[in-house]
Amino acid sequence: MANLLSESLPERTFQHQNNLPPLPVPSLESSLSKYLDAVQPFASEKEFEATVDTVRKFQEGVGKELHQKLLQRAKTKKNWLEEWWLDTAYLEVRVPSQLNVNFGGPAPYLEHCWPPAEGTYLQRASITTWHTLQYWNLIRTERLAPQKAGQTALDMDQFRMLFCTCKVPGVKKDTIHNYFKTEREGPCPSHLVVICRGRLFTFDALSADGQILTPPELLRQLSYVKERCDREPEGDGVCALTSEERTRWAKAREHLISIDPHNKTILETIQSSLFVICLDEAKPYSTSENYTNITMEALAGKPTIRWGDKSYNSVVFSDGTFGSTCDHAPYDAMVLVSLCWYLDQQIKATEGKWKGSDAVRPMPPPEELVFTVDEKVRSDISHAKQQYLESAQDLQVVCYAFTAFGKATIKQKKLHPDTFVQLAMQLAYYRMHKKPGSCYETAMTRKFYHGRTETMRPCTKEALNWCTAMMDPMCDDKGKRKAMLRAFDTHNKLMAEAQEGKGFDRHLLGLYLIAKEEGRPTPELFMDPLYAKSGGGGNFVLSSSLVGYTTVLGAVAPMVPHGYGFFYRIRDDRIVISITAWRSCRQTDAVSLFNCFNSSLHEMLHLATTSQL
Repeated sequence: MANLLSESLPERTFQHQNNLPPLPVPSLESSLSKYLDAVQPFASEKEFEATVDTVRKFQEGVGKELHQKLLQRAKTKKNWLEEWWLDTAYLEVRVPSQLNVNFGGPAPYLEHCWPPAEGTYLQRASITTWHTLQYWNLIRTERLAPQKAGQTALDMDQFRMLFCTCKVPGVKKDTIHNYFKTEREGPCPSHLVVICRGRLFTFDALSADGQILTPPELLRQLSYVKERCDREPEGDGVCALTSEERTRWAKAREHLISIDPHNKTILETIQSSLFVICLDEAKPYSTSENYTNITMEALAGKPTIRWGDKSYNSVVFSDGTFGSTCDHAPYDAMVLVSLCWYLDQQIKATEGKWKGSDAVRPMPPPEELVFTVDEKVRSDISHAKQQYLESAQDLQVVCYAFTAFGKATIKQKKLHPDTFVQLAMQLAYYRMHKKPGSCYETAMTRKFYHGRTETMRPCTKEALNWCTAMMDPMCDDKGKRKAMLRAFDTHNKLMAEAQEGKGFDRHLLGLYLIAKEEGRPTPELFMDPLYAKSGGGGNFVLSSSLVGYTTVLGAVAPMVPHGYGFFYRIRDDRIVISITAWRSCRQTDAVSLFNCFNSSLHEMLHLATTSQL
């Protein structure tokens, strides 16, 4: 009977965690063979021969030893990569996070019941906040259904990091502070922080009897903050410090704490809060085909009204549209996509209205969090704002919808929609820059315990052969189509392998880090010019990711000065793309890449269609 009962209960959010398999270590041979395939498009024959030689020496010598040590590590850790990845990809990075690492983007509600409209934003904010709190409660009570790929349970650990989480800067390395607990684990912070005009406020999202505040009650609290900020002077804008270079921010934070112990209490209140609501006076009017302004504001908006280290900043614009900016260290974009898709569906289902009681229970008003500042803090804030604004002005963002066709048409041609977009991007880059573009596509490894991502490299030999065929006036449609289908097959195979933990980038990173930890000289493999040229060591000129098949999209800055960020979502009838580039680089231009990408999509559809005649 007990058995039957447990089977009929819905699955708990984290119930599969302990049964997930450990992250595998691929064989050294397969990783190095894949690596050679990946560097070949970027090499002359002579360069490639030299690299083959370097790889052979590595495989027979130091690589073999390092691989054995990695296997030892994998025996003692269920995920041998986890801490290393967090440190090298996020916590040890010193560039400002808010513009270079964080992801941001528009909230999709403007596509149905909430088009931009003046005078609605506090009311809408109270409704989205209420739905967000419902989502927090689903995770807290473990009623959010665990995600799966087919029948396979996926790791849900990152969902613990969405609320009550903050990155804290350190002089050499940052740390993540996570205060979230499920109901079974104990009490969890339940206060929100609201930022408005450089000032910070906090209030509890639960009533005295532990109920989530209703939208009318949340509206009262948000209105209180707004009215006070409208009648009183702007605040000091301490938040801007979170947009600073990490070591500078760490030192500024130490100073802030040294001048008044109460400042530390305020910092902890912000760090432990559920999430931050940013009341932003910008009006980034957008349409359902052009999201450029709203994406730009979400990613690079005012630094005095974002807490850049918070795992979730919900940005409410004064024209009633929404965005977000999130620290990338504690989780990958799919966690935020899941939340935003849930909000989108809830808002759509209720037509963006609150249908419950309008009664407002007595409650204390929000409390203002006032930092003690001195001349040094003011000067630190001013420096942070200055460097942030310079970077923000350098960032070029375009976010447009391609509406000629989408997933439905591509699937009709029996082609994989994600691969279709990736190859169109390869062709667009090749056409524009007359050379192959080293590319990173996110592959998800959540089938494994605490798995996050692996690199899939779309610039394959087959993709390059296809690009050259497309540019060759002597090559007919039949030749182009054959080359295209080969490129599809290779891409699909590599993506499937990466998701099974059989990529090579994270494996090579592990070998590199073992050498570093043991104080050995950097192996020659990692010093080889082709290593960086093909994207190794975070040198990809195209960093790309399919954000999913929902209405949710985000954007991230390029990985390198001469690169692009390329993020997209695929719907049945459209593909929405956000492209970022740095204006200071003469060679790159996001608008031109988008235009080339458009043409590539049309040409590919033409090839796929002629093949069916």
